[in-house]
Amino acid sequence: MRNDERKSWLRRRLEGAIRSAFLKAYDTIKVDPKNYLDHLRMAYHLPALTYDGVYSVNPEILDSIAEDTIRAHMRMAAAEGAGLGLGGLFTMLPDLGILAGITLRMIQKLSLLYGFPYNTEQEEAELWVAAASAAGVDISRELLEKQFVSKFVPRVIQRIAVSASAEIVEKWTARLIPLVSSVIGAGLNYYFVKIWGERAVAHFRRRHREIRQAKNAIPLRASQS
Repeated sequence: MRNDERKSWLRRRLEGAIRSAFLKAYDTIKVDPKNYLDHLRMAYHLPALTYDGVYSVNPEILDSIAEDTIRAHMRMAAAEGAGLGLGGLFTMLPDLGILAGITLRMIQKLSLLYGFPYNTEQEEAELWVAAASAAGVDISRELLEKQFVSKFVPRVIQRIAVSASAEIVEKWTARLIPLVSSVIGAGLNYYFVKIWGERAVAHFRRRHREIRQAKNAIPLRASQS
């Protein structure tokens, strides 16, 4: 009984911490689309001058860069988890704040990589739909269309917090043990970013494929008319 109560208490704390961390990250963390496209062109020789040009790039190239991007953030999250993990419970909540920032930056980069910049409020809302997908939450497109972005995003973040807290509470209970939790923290952060990254890629790849097919169909229809 006590174990169940502790897990329930931990889940509530995690849910609040995740919600707070993502709300803060939403206001403060943003990967600059122009700078990131320049990075992709220089570091990976991406043959695209604009984000619209990404839809002419071989999808296998995009998938390869996505894998590198996820791995880089997995290593970053593991290092951060190992450092803050030394404090056990006392550093668990600060750890979640940093982990949320690492995860959100990864999702933003993946969004840009697959050709989805977020220059407007609607595009930012779409980014949070992707974040929800990474958290294992299915957000209805209809819900996005019917709500103002200012109300939509906090509600999505709440859904993310509920799902994420349920997903990790079983695994993170071991973080209550100081010192040992350093190794555990590194592994859990690594796993967390890996899973979220893979889900985000699946979301963006699917949308990218839909838009690519629509773009390729336009000239075909024009030639048939």
